[in-house]
Formats: sequence, C-alpha cells, structure tokens
Amino acid sequence: MKVPGCILCLSLTAAPVMADPMTGKAAAKQMYRGEGAVVQMLDGAGLSQADATALTMVGTGQPWYGAIAISPDEGLMVEATVAAVNHHTVAAAETAARKGCEAKRKGKAACVVVAHLLPKGWKPADLTLSQDATAALRKDYKTPGALAISPTTGSFALTKGEAAGDLAVQTCNEKAGAKDCILAVQD
Repeated sequence: MKVPGCILCLSLTAAPVMADPMTGKAAAKQMYRGEGAVVQMLDGAGLSQADATALTMVGTGQPWYGAIAISPDEGLMVEATVAAVNHHTVAAAETAARKGCEAKRKGKAACVVVAHLLPKGWKPADLTLSQDATAALRKDYKTPGALAISPTTGSFALTKGEAAGDLAVQTCNEKAGAKDCILAVQD
C-alpha cells in the first residue's frame, strides 16, 4: 500500500506524550493483536516495483512500529539500508532508521524513509506501543502495576506493586540508556 506524500504524517508522527497514564484496561482496548507488520510504501521513494516488493516481503515479518530508510544514491541492497523496528511510534522509528542509514551511507544524497511498518488495522490512538510492549501488557500486566516507555528507543518496563510507577520509570531508563521514559499505564 502506498501512502501519498505526507497525508498521514501528522497522525503517524505524534509521540506518546501523556499528561496522565492510562489504566491497564483502557490501554488494553487500544492495543493491536497479532504479530508482524503491514508495510506502507511511501510515495516518492523512487523504488522499482521489484525493490518495493522485496521490502514488503521483508517488512511484513518485522515488529511494528517501524520505518525503513535507504541511501538513494546507493540502492536497496547495501549496508546503508536500515530498518528500525519495535518502537512505540512511527516517528521514533523514522528517526532511528535515518540515523542508522546516515551513519552507513556512502552516497551524497541524504537518507530517506521509504516505508512504514504498522500493525494490521492501524488507526490513530491515544497510546501506541511497540509490538513487544503490547504483548507484555496483554500477557503480564497486573494491578497494582505500571508500564513505562521510552519514546525514543522503544524500550519499556513493566512492574508490579504499590511503588510500580517509580520503579517502571527507573527500570525503563536503565534499559533504554536514556532518561526519557514516561509512565504510560498505571493502576
């Protein structure tokens, strides 16, 4: 499926910035089921039909939310082609894919994102979680508990007990190697 220009850009790039965490029940209602992503090829990527087909085949088996970036001067089958997957938003995946591609590209043109990896049936939601965080929420979340996420790295931490919120943020920050974790779910 091709996504024209930036029609979806605003709804796809919103980061999970939340004033208050959701309850586990409310969060579970917004989560997707299943595994593997739907690949949305972006218009203007300049890929041949064969390259688009190859990316779709590979991307379908990857976890959502993701993005694929390429070095336009080098083509598809090079080290600079980078897929960033299992993030909490497409915006975070795009940033990671571009950064990885830029670090490896040898061509003159800047790297471009050519595809998004989304859950089947994707629609904008107040909370989006990586495929792994979604699975953990569905399988292991208990009250009292909390889920903290790193909007930039895709890391998360799920904790239980009365002090779960603070512990989830601390654990998530340690896993992420960053200090940007936020509390997304708490009861």
